Parts: sequence; C-alpha cells; structure tokens
Amino acid sequence: MERVDFPNKGIINLDGDKIVVKNAIPGQKVRFAVNKVRHGKCEGKLLEVIEKSSLETRQPVCKNFGSCGGCSYQTLSYESQLELKKEQVKRLIDQVIKKEYQFEGILGSPIEWGYRNKMEFSFGDEYKGGPLALGLHKRGNFHDILTVDDCKIVDKDYNLILSCILNYVIKSELDFYHRNTHQGYLRHLLIRKAKKTGEILVNIVTTSQETETFAPLVQMLLELPLTGSIAGIYHSYNDNPADMVSCDRMVPLYGRDYIYEELLGLRFKISTFSFFQTNSLGAEILYSKVREYVGETKDKRIFDLYSGTGTIAQLLASVAKKVTGVEIVEEAVEAAKINAELNGLNNCEFIVGDVLKVVDSLEEKPDIIVLDPPRDGIHPKALERIIDFGVDRMVYISCKPNSLARDLEVLQAKGYQVEKVCVVDMFPGTAHVETVVKLKRQ
Repeated sequence: MERVDFPNKGIINLDGDKIVVKNAIPGQKVRFAVNKVRHGKCEGKLLEVIEKSSLETRQPVCKNFGSCGGCSYQTLSYESQLELKKEQVKRLIDQVIKKEYQFEGILGSPIEWGYRNKMEFSFGDEYKGGPLALGLHKRGNFHDILTVDDCKIVDKDYNLILSCILNYVIKSELDFYHRNTHQGYLRHLLIRKAKKTGEILVNIVTTSQETETFAPLVQMLLELPLTGSIAGIYHSYNDNPADMVSCDRMVPLYGRDYIYEELLGLRFKISTFSFFQTNSLGAEILYSKVREYVGETKDKRIFDLYSGTGTIAQLLASVAKKVTGVEIVEEAVEAAKINAELNGLNNCEFIVGDVLKVVDSLEEKPDIIVLDPPRDGIHPKALERIIDFGVDRMVYISCKPNSLARDLEVLQAKGYQVEKVCVVDMFPGTAHVETVVKLKRQ
C-alpha cells in the first residue's frame, strides 16, 4: 500500500495502473479483488491484510474493530493517525493552492476515546435470519448489523443504555423494520450525552406498526448505574421507507426533549435531532481556531453561512457588532435563536433559508464571512453570490477536504488568497477530519 488519500482510500500502483482499495493503511501488504473499472480507474475490495504496516504499533481496543464500519485507525498510535490525516489534507490542498501559504499542521482532539456526544444506532439482524442486533452496520454492508455494546469512541453510559434496550426488545419479541418488505417495528436508537453537563437524551425510533409503550423499559433505564443523568427518554415514530433517522411524531416517555452542553463559556440547548458538533471538547479547539482566523471583529458585521444551530455565530457575537446566520434547517434556526437568548446575546440574527436564495435578499453587507457548509461544499451559484459581497476576509470550515479543494480553486480565481490552513481532528480512530482555512482578498 503506497499511501492513503482522504477519506481512507488506499492507493496501489500495479503494472502502471492505479488501484483504490478502501480501509487500508500505508505499508500494508494486502489481498484484494478488483470490483470496479470505470473510465480507466480501478477500485478494489480489501479481502485480507497479509502483512501489517510498520505504523500499526498497537492492538485494537474494540472487539468489533475490522468488522465495524466506524473506526479504521485503532491499530495506529494517535500521533500516527494525526500525521496521516495531516498529510492527506496537505496533499489535497497543495494541488490547488497556487501561492505560498502557511500550513499550521494538525491539532488533535483533547481525548482519543469516549469523545462522541451523539450516536445513531440501527436495529437489524447480525446476518440474514440471524439474531436481533442493535448497533452499527458491518463494514461495506448495508444490511447486517453489529451489536456495538463495547464501543470505545463513546463512554460507557452509551453501552449500558444500548445493552439495556436490546435485552428488553429481545425479551419482548419485538421485530425490527425490514427495509425490503417495509414490515417491522424497531428502527433506530439515538443517544446524546453532553460532555460538560453529563445530561443524556435517549430516543427510540420505530414505525407505527406496533403499540408498545416501553413503560417497563423507562424504569430499567432510569435504574442503570450511569455516570451521567438521563434528562429525557422519547419515542419517535418514523414510517418513511428511506433508511434514515427522521421523525413523523415524537412522544415523551420521561423528562424533556433536550439537553444542555457548554462550549467556551457559552451554554447550548440541544434537542434530539438538532445539529451539534459530535466532539464537544474537540469543538472548542476547532472554534478557537476559527475565532483566531476571523481576527479583529470590533464594529464588524459577520455573516455565518450554513450556521446550523448558530454555535459559531454566538461565539463571535460577543466581540462583533452583529452576526447574521443563515441555515436551511428550520429546527436548527429555532434552536439558534433560543440559545442566543439563553446566552444573553442580542446582536445575533438567524434566518431560515437556502444560502443560494437568501444572500441576495440580505440588505446589510458583511465585513467578514464564515463558511461552514455541508460535506459536499458550496453550490457553485451560491459561491458566486458569496464572492460578490467582496469582503476582505473569509474563514472556511470543511469536514470534507475534497469539496474544500474544489471551492478553493474558485475562490482563488476570483481574487482570494489562502493565507493559513489548519487541520483539526475531531474524530480519532476514524478517517474523518475538519479543516479551517483563512482567506484574504487580494
């Protein structure tokens, strides 16, 4: 294995042909099968690791490592993981940046294990016709589910709650939702736990094909020896045939439908389905770097585009004249407004809408723009409109370096120069990473 490109794409050169094999590590000797050839590009499926890489210096800590689709890098030291991710991002960025810039390397997560504040688990069978499972999809498999009751990227409370619920539904002989026939009951389990406050939110997602009340389960959950405290337990109904966590209606079983989390001195109310960075302690590192790149904000108007629940907007509001956030998800905007009020910020404005359609209607013009788009980056027409504002400074936060590289090409062609780039690891053990870029108009 010659190298690994983002995200987790192992590169092999064989007789002059480039073959991409996912889930490999540089230096491994592997056996693979070519399963796709298109436009001269070859993709292979990893079948076996014949010889380990010299980078693999430790044993995996999770019993499902290798089978689970969650983690890829547990056999690497955390330092090696950071180096690998740093190289991946720099290789991508260097291909598109034409002028000299400052690459600041990578900042690690404050904790390597138990860092996630949200997990979405699926109900299913371990294999066709096998026992009921609750957990994550097997690697490269859309049907089989692994029960992850020993997951290491969450703390033990998640595993205790998962095991409790799985045991209950097995004894109750409840069936899972079968995607092919659209029959069955159990669909997903969503757990959130705030790192700072320890508050926990549990949400069981089912179809409406049964009338289970879960009353005995609620009592069992409340009696678990958790380190945190359960703030709410809810039952959501989802009859949408698509395999995604969504909600037609939500019924309270216990407590409230939100928890509180704290970041950099601010307090945030997080509901069941609202977006929030999944690594709270890592988010403080990320947002501190964003604030540093934004720079002087006194008497400045800031646009926070793709603002989600307004976390970045609120962190900047205390040192800016005004911050305007734009977000397409209505629930996220409502949460942003509530959180701004909770934090006593009266210079934040949050608008519901697609950035592409909203930016033309904004009467005030920004001095600084912060961009935190979805994984696929910014729509080309929206990017044109953003550039037309002509601000001197932009900060771009990206969870997908490939999309970032594409958008940076456009920004540079329109007169913006990349000054600084910093990678921030929010997802230890996995192939994912965040990147922050500081741009200045030439």
